[in-house]
Amino acid sequence: MRRILASAAVAVLTAALTASPAHAIDQSKGKPGFCADGIGVTVVIDFQQLGGTTIVRCDPQTGRGTGLDALKNAGFQIAGVQRWGEAFICRIENRPSAVEEIPVKGNEHYKETCVDTPPAAGYWSYWHAGNNCAWEYSQWGVKNRDFTPGGFEGWSFSLNATADSNPVPRIAPVRPGTAGQGCTTAAEPPPNSNDVNEKQPGSIGNGRAGGTTAAPSAEASTATPGAPNADPASSRALPPPKPRPGGGAQGAPDPAMNVAFTGGEQAPDVNQAIKEQAGASDYAPWVAGAAVVLLAAAAWFTARRRKRAREG
Repeated sequence: MRRILASAAVAVLTAALTASPAHAIDQSKGKPGFCADGIGVTVVIDFQQLGGTTIVRCDPQTGRGTGLDALKNAGFQIAGVQRWGEAFICRIENRPSAVEEIPVKGNEHYKETCVDTPPAAGYWSYWHAGNNCAWEYSQWGVKNRDFTPGGFEGWSFSLNATADSNPVPRIAPVRPGTAGQGCTTAAEPPPNSNDVNEKQPGSIGNGRAGGTTAAPSAEASTATPGAPNADPASSRALPPPKPRPGGGAQGAPDPAMNVAFTGGEQAPDVNQAIKEQAGASDYAPWVAGAAVVLLAAAAWFTARRRKRAREG
């Protein structure tokens, strides 16, 4: 009997401890929908061919901030790659998850492990725009460019695209009530110089061209140790991004063409599907507690039997 109890308790406890932690939009940060004025920055997440909704949230912070600051302060959950950390965003709201297959060219069953730079055929492309301006592909990484106050930061999943066809976010960078007022600014903000290893265009970051390969360019392979765009661990740099046609000062697309978005206020728990596949449950803490009780009961039962055997 005690063996059965102990085995069951251990199995339940193991399942509880290995359950994937759930997370979604952090409602304590930012606010849903567009920023209302020229102080904060609006962050757009477009899952594109990954499926799911497009989420729009406002980072209302004042003052200077990087693209990474905007993502976090708007409440989005992100993950970087092991090699580069948060300098290269690998997942946003747990998409693509570690268990879903991404049909990239050359590997139809690819799964993103977030160990090294994702393939250029399947990664989060990084965009920015001033209010009423067109989306522009970022030529700087997320940690080394400042967002435009009153403007937009955009993330769009690029699948099997090229430098000319990376999909722009399907939300027009136009704050409500300002349509038709003209582009206020489309200039790339000055780079953030807090980190000497992240000052050059094409250094660590998601602002790079799409394509079918992520192999370093010839110039990148000859980077010298300690150079601004070099990997300090391997002295090898990421390939520099290529300019994408379009964008710039021309007006933004018609907001009437926007795809539907939740604004984030009712964003589902993106980790729920993984939990269901793994057989996990939101009751994992309670299950773990029950396992502890079962173990204690088994120990008590064993001790009592031994005591009775000695008394007999």
